[in-house]
Amino acid sequence: MKVKFWGVRGSIPSPGQKTMRYGGNTTCIEIRTDNNELIILDGGTGIFPLAQTLLKELPVKAHIFNTHSHWDHIQGLPFFIPIFIPGNTIYLYGAFDPISGAGPERIMSIQMQYSYFPVREAEMQSRIQYQTVMPGETLSAGSASVTAVLLNHPVINLGYRIECGGKSVFFTGDHEPHYNIYEPGDDGYTEYQTLIEEQWQAIVAAIKDVDVLIADCAYTQQEYPAKKGWGHGTFDSSIRLALAAKAKVLYCTHHEPTRSDDELEKVFAEALSRYTGTAGLPEIRLAREGEGIEI
Repeated sequence: MKVKFWGVRGSIPSPGQKTMRYGGNTTCIEIRTDNNELIILDGGTGIFPLAQTLLKELPVKAHIFNTHSHWDHIQGLPFFIPIFIPGNTIYLYGAFDPISGAGPERIMSIQMQYSYFPVREAEMQSRIQYQTVMPGETLSAGSASVTAVLLNHPVINLGYRIECGGKSVFFTGDHEPHYNIYEPGDDGYTEYQTLIEEQWQAIVAAIKDVDVLIADCAYTQQEYPAKKGWGHGTFDSSIRLALAAKAKVLYCTHHEPTRSDDELEKVFAEALSRYTGTAGLPEIRLAREGEGIEI
C-alpha cells in the first residue's frame, strides 16, 4: 500500500509562512492499494489539491471514508472536482448520526445548500453512492478491507483500519482517550473505570500490530487539562496507544492550527524525550503535507 498526506492540520486551515513545512490544509489522506485502487480518508481542505492530481487519470473511482462530520474533515468535499465529472464513481462512507437521524448523505446535502454553496447538489454529475457504516463493520474497497472502529469524540467518530496485501494502516480521525467522569470515591467511579478499561482494550485490539498508525495528537500534556472533553488526543496519549497496540510506525497528525512549524517540532521533541529508552517504542514521525510512504 501507498499512503500520502494531503492535509494534516486540525480544526481550521492555517496557510502561511509559519506552516509551510508541514502544511496548512485540514485532514485528508490518500491510500492506494497494490492494485492502485483509491481510498481517501476524510475530506478536509487537503482533498482539493488531491483532486487536481486525479484529473490525469479519469475516469476516477474513489472510496471516501469519513471519520466524522466536523468541518475540518468535510469542508473540502464540495471542491472534490471528480464529483462533477460524468463517468466517475464516488463512494462516500460514514457513520449514522443519532442526532440528525442521517448518514453520510447529509454531509453533502447540508454543505451544498443554497445559502452556503453556489453549486447545487443536483449538479454532481458523477455516480455517487452513500453508505452508512456501523462500528465493527468490515467493508471491501476494491482489494482492501476497511474496518470501522468507534472512537471518542463529541460526535460519532469512526477510526478505520485498512488492510491490503498483508499490510495495514489505522487512522483514528479525532480521538480523545476515554476518562472517568467521576472522582475516586464517588458512587459509580469503579463501575465507570471498568467500562473505560474495556473500551481501551477494545481499541488496542482493533489497532493491534498495525504497520502504520495515524493518530490525533492535537495537544501537549500541558495543554490538555484546559481542553479536556473537546475530543482530541495528545502526543503522549497517542504514543501510549501505539505502544499498547505494538504499532510499527506512528504518525502524529491533527496539528494544532495556532502552532507554527517551529513550535510543532519543539513540542514534538519534548514529548519524544519522555520515552527515550522505552522498550518496544515504534518509529514516531510528524505527519507532513505532501509526504508519501510505501508499506
